[in-house]
Amino acid sequence: MFRFDNKTVVITGAGSGIGRAIASLFAQQGAQVHVIDMNDAEANATVEAIAVAGGSAIYRRCDVSVQADVDALVNSIAAQAPVHILINNAGIAHVGNAENTTAQDFQRLLDVNVKGVYNFLHATIPHMKAAGGGVILNMASVAALVGLPDRFAYTMTKGAVAGMTLSVAKDYLQHNIRCNSVSPARVHTPFVDGFISKNYPGKEAEMFEKLSKTQPIGRMAKPEEIAYLALYLCSEEAAFITGCDYPIDGGFVRLNN
Repeated sequence: MFRFDNKTVVITGAGSGIGRAIASLFAQQGAQVHVIDMNDAEANATVEAIAVAGGSAIYRRCDVSVQADVDALVNSIAAQAPVHILINNAGIAHVGNAENTTAQDFQRLLDVNVKGVYNFLHATIPHMKAAGGGVILNMASVAALVGLPDRFAYTMTKGAVAGMTLSVAKDYLQHNIRCNSVSPARVHTPFVDGFISKNYPGKEAEMFEKLSKTQPIGRMAKPEEIAYLALYLCSEEAAFITGCDYPIDGGFVRLNN
């Protein structure tokens, strides 16, 4: 079960955190993984870790917000083998409300979190259609389900991801393309540690504990826990699932009352 032998998997933002965990797990299960990122050091570390574990991965540097670069990359990958699975994981965060979010920050989040997903959908779907099908998984967020304080632009972008997921699932059902999304709550990644260190110097331990306890389960998720859900949703065992969003949130959405 849950094997991906001879499957080509494209994962954006796979250099660290959730993306690295997903890339490592899919490679472990036999996939040929394409690690898409902009951070050379982190992406190469992901590829090296996969190789040490006996898996197969290659780093492809690409800015997800630049459509011409994404088109060229996807065409290059598809020329070698069909793209069976696309995981749109790349994303950036922002703290701010509707008043203090600048136009520049708003545009930056649109470019990466929304346009980046669109770019890979636009480039990959024609190849999946030609190959007879495929699976797409988009990384949304609980922010799109409940709204988070001071996350105006981020919440907006993840709402867009949820909308794109449903639209793609409906439009390409007849082409044997499934599309779902995952909505994590807080996940303990290097990004979280960096965010806390930058915004709460001297109070790192206190803020980590506070953010952890916003999940009713009492802790943040591990990246590997998100990867397990991604693995299932992209597997043949999940062939009956499309057009769905899966909160993986330690009870955040339903139990925070």
